[in-house]
Amino acid sequence: VVLVDFWTYSCVNWLRTVPYVRAWAGRYRDAGLVVLGVHSPEFPFEHDLDKIRSALTGMGIDHPVAVDNEFAVWRAFDNAYWPALYFIDARGRRRHHHFGEEDYERSERVIQQLLAEAGSTDVNQDLVGLAPVGVALAADWPTLESPETYVGYDRAGGFASPGGLVADRPWDYTQPNRLALNGWALSGHWTVGPQVTTLHEPGGRIAHRFHARDVNLVLGTETTGVPVRFQVRVDGEPPGRGHGLDIDGQGQGMVTEERLYQ
Repeated sequence: VVLVDFWTYSCVNWLRTVPYVRAWAGRYRDAGLVVLGVHSPEFPFEHDLDKIRSALTGMGIDHPVAVDNEFAVWRAFDNAYWPALYFIDARGRRRHHHFGEEDYERSERVIQQLLAEAGSTDVNQDLVGLAPVGVALAADWPTLESPETYVGYDRAGGFASPGGLVADRPWDYTQPNRLALNGWALSGHWTVGPQVTTLHEPGGRIAHRFHARDVNLVLGTETTGVPVRFQVRVDGEPPGRGHGLDIDGQGQGMVTEERLYQ
């Protein structure tokens, strides 16, 4: 029985599923489950093998992972999502799939069913008991009012700097006096590309008006190994006890590698 897991390592939606997939791989391995990760990169830096290996090590993932930089496996499955789970029975047939986060109980029950059908007699019928924390903690769905936002012009929405977005050219942006919910703006000297938006000098800002428990941002530096300091303010003040994993109570953080920062 094979569980195929499509992912890309900076995706928060996939990161929230990691504790469950990792637990299933360990619990059901001896019963005949093979978990196969397929890393299909969303951003250019996610093509780098060393960075993928580092992400795997950091998350304790030891099941096989195919690096799908050309999206060949992605296309073969006609897939369109990160994360996506495909459940393959012992006869090689797709029996179930799930796109996105959650639905963990049903997914695990499908694994148990397929293993039993394959003849395994020692399948643990309990569900894995997990209490995810940090980035792996599920979104607070009842209060969430802000969607995923992109800062590259290919998929950018809600951009609010006066004069609009200037593609592929260094430009001096300013921040408006007020942002509508889910609007965002730049200030300082930036170049907005199709996927990546680059700050060219210190002092630049990204402002975003959001309604959510957490904010996660994919950040990196132009020069590998050279860290860049950043500072976060919430409603103009240090976040205090509300700070994320990658900043302190004063909002101070450091970009050291290309990844998702909370």
